[in-house]
Amino acid sequence: MADFSAPQDQYSHDLHYPPGPLRPTYGAEISVTVDGGSYTARLGEPLIDVINRSGTQLPQVCYHPQLGPIGTCDTCMVEVNGRVTRACTTSVAAGQSVKTAVAAANQAQREGYDRLMGRHDFYCTICDNNNHNCTLHNTLGLLRPEHQQHEYRPKGYAKDFSNPFYRYDPDQCILCGRCVEACQDVQVNETLSIDWSSPNPRVLWDGGVPINESSCVSCGHCVTVCPCNALMETAMLGEAGLMTDLPLPVWNAAVDVVKGVELSTGLQAIMAVSDIESKVRDGYINKTKTVCTYCGVGCSFDVWTKDRQILKVEPQEGAANGISTCVKGKFAWDYVNSDERLTSPLIREGERFREASWDEALDLVARRFSEIKAQYGPDALAFVASSKGTNEEAYLVQKFARQIIGTNNVDNCSRYCQSPATAGLFRTVGHGGDAGTIKDLEKAEMVICVGTNTAESHPVLATRIKRAHKLRGQQLIVVDLRKHEMARRADLFLRPLPGSDFIWLNAVSRFILDQGLAAEQFIAEKTTGLAEFKKSLEQYTLPYAAEQTGLSEAELENLARRIAAVKGGVCIAWAMGVTQQCGGSETSTAISNLLLITGNYARPGAGAYPLRGHNNVQGAADMGTMPDLTVGYQPVKDPEVVAKFQREWGITLRPERGLDNTQMVGASLEGRLKAIWVTGEEMSLTDANSNYMSIGFEAMEFVVVQELTFTNTCRYADVILPGAASLEKEGTFTNTERRIQRLYEVMPPLRGTKPDWQIYIEVARRMGADWNYAHPSEIMDEIARVSPIYAGVNYERLEGYKTLCWPVAPDGTDTPLLYVNGFNFPDGKARLFPAEFQPRQRPPTAEYDLHLNNGRMLEHFHEGNMTFHTAGITSKAPDTFVEVSPELAAERGVQTGTWVRLVSPDGAVRVRVLVTDRVAGQEVYVPMNARLYIDTVNHLTGLNHDSVTHTPAYKDSSVRMEVLGDVGENPMPRSNPRYGHPTPQRGVEVQRKWAQPGYTMPGEGGGTAD
Repeated sequence: MADFSAPQDQYSHDLHYPPGPLRPTYGAEISVTVDGGSYTARLGEPLIDVINRSGTQLPQVCYHPQLGPIGTCDTCMVEVNGRVTRACTTSVAAGQSVKTAVAAANQAQREGYDRLMGRHDFYCTICDNNNHNCTLHNTLGLLRPEHQQHEYRPKGYAKDFSNPFYRYDPDQCILCGRCVEACQDVQVNETLSIDWSSPNPRVLWDGGVPINESSCVSCGHCVTVCPCNALMETAMLGEAGLMTDLPLPVWNAAVDVVKGVELSTGLQAIMAVSDIESKVRDGYINKTKTVCTYCGVGCSFDVWTKDRQILKVEPQEGAANGISTCVKGKFAWDYVNSDERLTSPLIREGERFREASWDEALDLVARRFSEIKAQYGPDALAFVASSKGTNEEAYLVQKFARQIIGTNNVDNCSRYCQSPATAGLFRTVGHGGDAGTIKDLEKAEMVICVGTNTAESHPVLATRIKRAHKLRGQQLIVVDLRKHEMARRADLFLRPLPGSDFIWLNAVSRFILDQGLAAEQFIAEKTTGLAEFKKSLEQYTLPYAAEQTGLSEAELENLARRIAAVKGGVCIAWAMGVTQQCGGSETSTAISNLLLITGNYARPGAGAYPLRGHNNVQGAADMGTMPDLTVGYQPVKDPEVVAKFQREWGITLRPERGLDNTQMVGASLEGRLKAIWVTGEEMSLTDANSNYMSIGFEAMEFVVVQELTFTNTCRYADVILPGAASLEKEGTFTNTERRIQRLYEVMPPLRGTKPDWQIYIEVARRMGADWNYAHPSEIMDEIARVSPIYAGVNYERLEGYKTLCWPVAPDGTDTPLLYVNGFNFPDGKARLFPAEFQPRQRPPTAEYDLHLNNGRMLEHFHEGNMTFHTAGITSKAPDTFVEVSPELAAERGVQTGTWVRLVSPDGAVRVRVLVTDRVAGQEVYVPMNARLYIDTVNHLTGLNHDSVTHTPAYKDSSVRMEVLGDVGENPMPRSNPRYGHPTPQRGVEVQRKWAQPGYTMPGEGGGTAD
């Protein structure tokens, strides 16, 4: 793997990069001759890239552009200045003359390929991987050998079916090492290796254990890049081909027949049959691009389906992810076809629900909304948009609230997580989103993660940081309460006291300013408010911060000096560990202030990265589902905005701020809020203080819930409307990078369900509105007309895998890197904003003596409503638990599996203990996901909230632990990857293969297949 150079000063649009992880920066531009033609290249880049750009067809099995040169397959042999060599491991140099089709190179290519054939049992016609994308098969078609010289010999290892999502067949494995390279240096989970010293090498998991006993996180990278059928999704097996579901004895006999025919007819006759069979599959296997519906990274990929059956997820071209996925995006789609899907509207009658027709249900919703509006006024109704729905659907929710009802009582789930980050960024730099893209996180010289368990909450984004840290020496600093994966990998891990991030951030900022380490020219030219900001820092000395945070003065000074010394760019990423505090907005402001005084905005590899939790939480906020801002963050009381919407909608926006999510329940209990329409939001589990939430919902006169399955929130509904899943509709999502991406309909909506956007339209029409959208693209056209940051967005510009990062100018020019031409204020300058410390409201007491932390797990998303439908996910993470430190476990006499009751002033839950050093001292940690409502962590969290945005302070909670005595099973099964033992190395270590006794490179004469 080539080394990465330092980040460049000149920023390039992300679309100029190929998808996948950031590539090395190569040298000067030169010309290279390929088969007599002259082609542009850069010094140091792999020669194979130049050849591929030239359009020359060159065999290549192990090479993948997102993995880089591996050098194991020996099929890309070319002649360079008269010498036969590998095109992948040869770097571009001046004066190169390359020939790909001369006899010596052609013979070496065939020799390299024939060695691979000796490792692989060819039965393409009845192979599930015979789908045009088998690199080994396609290379056979390119080289067109008639017979193989190296006889196939089984390796003698059993197939490994232990993982619930994919299987490994050693007899089909050609030892190309793609899977190892992907695992070691792209995903950087570092599970896979090849034991080249073995007389019969194979791919190993954690050095040689079954897959399901290893550190494998089932991210799917290895399966995606496998060039043959050695690694395959179990959902594909016996399903993809015309004859692949034959009973095993018949199937084995068919393999023997194919091999026997090959001996007499030659390979090409058999290949012709397999090609025909492959083309037949195109008639019943659909491949449709979509965008992941889990976290905010915004992975996009093709979904392969046969009718409604999901065969596989195939990532390759996604701008945010390339070949990468996590276990959820790759494998957790069973909820789409779950038997628990709602397939008919339901209407409450007493304590029960009955099925109803769509007309009856929609008529009832329209009538009751009209009655309540007429009786109590428009502010008696409220609307909650889904952060898992599309931009177009979120837009219609706030339009419905404002145009049809006349209220600003509308919100989305960013209120539960990222509103404080948005507030802090609006204060300081003027846009509520990431300063750049994931590519900038890769380019940065230093990444600081504060209050973010990135490897579990944003797994694919974390892979890019881990890769830059491993391969380029990027500095990684983690400040968090838990020793999660990113903390273990960090160059510096700091564990401050809960709720004290604001203090150390301000102390570091003051030290940098006091010691003359700040970016003085940047501050002078690009910011305002320095004097007021300095005054706000007066109390934040290092001794004061050390006392308040538990970090030493030496640690704080070291951190400050390290940040100030960085020249190549600092990125700070943060998430719910910061935002879900009483001072979430203030701490987010402090983060941005620190970046400003060190000059870490408006350049590549720098800036603020508030990592968005849901797939479209950024987009839902962009679309104006907020009580004081309409689409594009335009204030509802701004006269110009009011005039614009008067022209577009024919109504006058009301200037009053409406109710946000966390205020709606209180308004219900006060009798002010009578009705609510909740779309795709499990408010009864995700809002703080679940018991209080339940009372509030029960107090409302009319509740509409739009959902995929009968969630706990549905229990409080009067009407339940069955929505369509993301795979069943079209639209756009906007990810954490501000990247807008299209999703296409993978399969029709399940019978009896409707996409959310159609439901809103039908209710609006029943209430007298002239809503005539025929397709989501028409909704986006309207969004572009009324929102400056989406002005140039349309479906043509987002076709396929094309993306745009807002702001998007009317001509389609987008902005991957913000603030290059000034900050989003009238004078173009950022504001150094004097933030104010907000202390915890619920610190531990004598009665509630433990600090309660909570968050996500890799395997599940949020409360688990979608992921618990996937059996493989559930087998690895079956339920919730409480993490207890070894020291606390010893003090309280508990062990892993002990049942305990956690009690807060607001409620109690019964859970099993997991003793782990991920937590320390008097802190306990409970994941958000739980199988049963009664076990969810938000029975313990209270109504304390961020002072600016009202975001619940989930992380400001305290509990006591009552030991119940019973000891159950370990809540973390042994199949969970946290028990594994990774085997870190640099890539596939191909030099060990080349050093094998008897190995020679094809074209050098002699040698063995190994």
